[in-house]
Amino acid sequence: MLPSHSSATAEPVGRLIDELAKLPGIGAKTASRLAYFLLRASRNDAIGLAEAILDVKDRIRLCSNCFNTTEDDPCRICADGNRDNRICVVEEPLDVVAIERTNEYRGRYHVLHGAISPVDGIGPDKLRIRELGERVRRESPSEIIVFTNLDLPGEATATYLHRLLTPLGVTVSRPASGLPVGGDLEYADEMTLGRAMSGRRVL
Repeated sequence: MLPSHSSATAEPVGRLIDELAKLPGIGAKTASRLAYFLLRASRNDAIGLAEAILDVKDRIRLCSNCFNTTEDDPCRICADGNRDNRICVVEEPLDVVAIERTNEYRGRYHVLHGAISPVDGIGPDKLRIRELGERVRRESPSEIIVFTNLDLPGEATATYLHRLLTPLGVTVSRPASGLPVGGDLEYADEMTLGRAMSGRRVL
């Protein structure tokens, strides 16, 4: 990979630009602007950012039950006795945050950490699907809501889960129309997500 900076850039700044450019959605120009912003920031602000990143890496883990990111195991949602026994299956931890903002859902979650995509070499064995089957057998949820993205990998995952879980005697549903096809849940607004949740259809 070619460096995202010129030879006129000092080595430490160039390294920072290269590291920032690895972040999703950050191109070379944005990485350069961020690097020079941090260069102008106070030392305390820079140290605060660095410590926050290290703190996340040191303290955050995956919940052993739902595989959402958490500091405590089980996570606060799994440990909440006021939650009902429905399970909402999502692709990423950010999807949990997006759905929680709607205040339309009071069940639990299961994070797959991706979606089935043969083109990218991601099969069911690369996701937390086996653990989901174990949870269904163990917890006997009243419903599984497959809230994967409405793109090809998300639809392939929903179809696979429907075929896998329906024989276990659980109702499997899918969000209602209204979500943008091909879009990620994390970018949808709360009203759209809420309507999709409340108007979901049984597969």
